[in-house]
Amino acid sequence: MAPPYEIRAAYDADTIVVYQAYAPALADAALRAGRFVAPFSFHRMTWIKPSFLWLMHRSNWARKPGQERVLAVRITRRGWEEALSRAVLTTADPAAVARAAVHVQWDPERSLRGAALNHYSIQVGIGRGLIRTFTDEWIVDLTDLTPQVRRAATLIRSGQAAKAQRLLPAERVYPLPRALAGP
Repeated sequence: MAPPYEIRAAYDADTIVVYQAYAPALADAALRAGRFVAPFSFHRMTWIKPSFLWLMHRSNWARKPGQERVLAVRITRRGWEEALSRAVLTTADPAAVARAAVHVQWDPERSLRGAALNHYSIQVGIGRGLIRTFTDEWIVDLTDLTPQVRRAATLIRSGQAAKAQRLLPAERVYPLPRALAGP
């Protein structure tokens, strides 16, 4: 059985992949530029998720309005770990949360079909004060996963979950900083 709070992600020695879902205009602009540009908002928190299936649940497999495009955002592990080192759990004292540069929230991990599992997946909110650092220094690559997401969703709907599973990114346990080990 998995520990209740665990970061599972696709990563290598230097980078980690997080996922975000956006409207087509924002995704297209980011993919053309190779980084986030307008209409991306640099004035509000942006949430990144290393769990692909959690984002699939959140975006309804890229069918939710405003979340029709799924991007894999490869960032430096140095940036990821900086974000985690500056994070405050959203369940902490409200004053501490309001001052925090980064928010961390734990939500039930999801199965391929969207059912809540008995362990939790991390979401990291990058605050306004760090967004430019995130977009200009941490991002290494942006990849449009929308065609893959749509193929997987079609396979799941047609009862071919095993084939859909093969389209998912390979995620493994990422070392969890002790301070973020859940509420």
